[in-house]
Amino acid sequence: MSILGTRVVRKEDPKFLTQGATYTDDLVDERLTGALHATIVRSQVAHGKVLSVDTSDALAAPGVVAVITAADLKDLSPMPHGFPFIHESIVHQWLVDDVVQFVGDPVAVVLTEERYQGEDAAEMVAVDIEPLPAVVTVEDAIKDETVLFPDAGSNIAATFGADRPEDFFEGCEVVVTQPIVNQRVAAAPLETRAAAAAWGDDGRVTIFCSNQGAQQVKGQIAGWLGIEPETIRVVTPDVGGGFGAKIGADPEFALIAWIAKIVGRPVRWAENRSENLVGMVHGRGQHQVVRIGGSKDGKVEAYSIEVIQEGGAYPRIGVVLPNLTMLMAPGVYAFPKVHAKAQVVLTNTTSTGAYRGAGRPEATAAVERAIDLFAAEIGMDPADVRRKNLLPKFTEPHTTPMGATYDSGDYQAALDKVLDAAGYADLRKEQQARRDRGDVKQLGLGMSVYVEITGADNGAGALEHAKLEIHKDGSATVLTGTSPHGQGHDTAYSMLVNDQLGIPMDKITVIHGDTDLIPAGGGTMGSRSLQQGGAAVHKAAIELIEEARKRAADILEANPEDLVIDKANMGLSVKGTPGSTVSFASLAEKEELMIDTIFDAGVPTFPFGAHLAVVEVDVESGKAHVQRLIAVDDAGTILNPLLAEGQRHGGYAQGVAQALLEEILYDPDGNPLTSTLADYPFVSATELPSFELVEMETVTPVNPLGAKGIGEAGTIGSTPAVQNAVVDAVSYLGVRHIDMPTSAMRVWKAINQAGNNAGTDRKDS
Repeated sequence: MSILGTRVVRKEDPKFLTQGATYTDDLVDERLTGALHATIVRSQVAHGKVLSVDTSDALAAPGVVAVITAADLKDLSPMPHGFPFIHESIVHQWLVDDVVQFVGDPVAVVLTEERYQGEDAAEMVAVDIEPLPAVVTVEDAIKDETVLFPDAGSNIAATFGADRPEDFFEGCEVVVTQPIVNQRVAAAPLETRAAAAAWGDDGRVTIFCSNQGAQQVKGQIAGWLGIEPETIRVVTPDVGGGFGAKIGADPEFALIAWIAKIVGRPVRWAENRSENLVGMVHGRGQHQVVRIGGSKDGKVEAYSIEVIQEGGAYPRIGVVLPNLTMLMAPGVYAFPKVHAKAQVVLTNTTSTGAYRGAGRPEATAAVERAIDLFAAEIGMDPADVRRKNLLPKFTEPHTTPMGATYDSGDYQAALDKVLDAAGYADLRKEQQARRDRGDVKQLGLGMSVYVEITGADNGAGALEHAKLEIHKDGSATVLTGTSPHGQGHDTAYSMLVNDQLGIPMDKITVIHGDTDLIPAGGGTMGSRSLQQGGAAVHKAAIELIEEARKRAADILEANPEDLVIDKANMGLSVKGTPGSTVSFASLAEKEELMIDTIFDAGVPTFPFGAHLAVVEVDVESGKAHVQRLIAVDDAGTILNPLLAEGQRHGGYAQGVAQALLEEILYDPDGNPLTSTLADYPFVSATELPSFELVEMETVTPVNPLGAKGIGEAGTIGSTPAVQNAVVDAVSYLGVRHIDMPTSAMRVWKAINQAGNNAGTDRKDS
């Protein structure tokens, strides 16, 4: 019996729950002996010219060894943005001595013997900045009255796609247009960013950092610092969450490594929570205009989305994410015509980057709101409009008008399953009864049907590396180019090896995140790990069996094709000949038994699903509460339901949080208003119901496991479902749309602005 598909408890958890993980800031490593502690002095002004940086008081403070400013980095060129379509004059200074571009821009680094000494000394660095007009909103950015990088000539950093044809909606009986803000949010991982660097006598530097892919970090830092990649070793210890924001290197990592070289001592840095909320890239930040047109019987003929993406002060990954939004614009629907265009603007705010789903949730949220808006306009149930426009079931690849080629899908079945499980018809009756009674707490039903792309080419192709070695004692080691930060790779990959070789999971060690041991790898992002990293491990196990088969055949004097796997004895035996087993361990005793392989998926997969959110909204206060969340998330073959459910639960929580609570805010001068967790709300268990999971598996032909990605599905589906549910709850009062987060204040305002407040309506009913 195969272990695959069973609920295997995570083997990494006992360590995390008892002795604890070893994060970058916890490291005890001889290479870091005598390390200095870095505290970064950041700009408190969003946009301004640096007149002076006075470090004299700080240098006299207890424990201060040095204060590094831009003057100490003259041998280091500014960091290039790396995007060929963005003007070359837009560069990132490591430490600013010219113009600061956001609150949080690094200006100096204080080095102290003890970490606590840095906090006090950093406040003694006097930075004199002459303020310049701050560009905070996308509306102001597009005006170009103040340009962040004057040589670029505009704050519009990039444009993707063409204008919509004038006759695009010609012939449509109904056309609905709606501006939508998919708000900026923070990833807020439990472990904030951290790095440590030490140069060896051999001229190599070891960089420890909290990141989602060591190999990518190595390449980026080498390019930024202008040094040979071979001189860098990147190690990622345990990583406490990333959610996309830890994709790629952070400038601070390279800066710490360079400073360690300057001062000739190891240097450590770990940011606090406030620094994280202004310094780490933010997610989302899209301003969209959706337009949807069709016939009054519910058939959609044309759909358009125009996006303005907040890029923040410096171009990071966020500037390319609108491409994914455009690619996935039509979602699960068979719209005859689809148009998408995007612009990226720079503002005096924190840069934007990837965040759970990274461009795809924005596409789903837009089209799912558009469907609801269209349904409301023509007076149809939104479920019926979806059914009328969903792509029919397909088992052969389907290419959309935007050029995405979906591998397999049955969207209608997903919607039907979730509606049946929810008791949709009865819920609608209860909703009507509450409206008839004029209840203070009204019911809202929101749905979404989604498809996303996982395992896309992340710059290194849709491939992953894996090495599998059997040791003389019968244990095994797996080396993978993926890098977990909570996903459970140790458990998943051990299951795959156990399934093929029979080696007990507790005798299998999974190693990741060390570029000397694993020079090539794609890291963990885009829900790629199982379908590419796991498939690579699976491939390595099969290739190792074939290698072992050749060797065992010589020993047993049998034909290789007559040998079969003997999992009970962890080896190979002659078919029909009990007691003939040659163990993998014995083969390893004679000669190294190791396979180093690459799995190339070639193309991504397209998981899909449907969610239904049931919310209760107090029409007097505007407060919304999620009562139920029923979800189908079809990710193909499920390796371990426990791991998959964990991913789904976490995703739902983040989706609910964005829909109801989370939002990064700035004042008109570019000062962040959400720089502590007292100001920036995130969801807790008390705001969440017990999620209702409906199972569905549609395997993909893209990899031998039949697995698609699951890491981002929960967020992509739940966010628009909850938003739609909140709007649905108060739609009878004349509310058409509410942007996220659907906070109590925002819902209350929408009710009142609709000119049909709850009190009047209840009185009339």
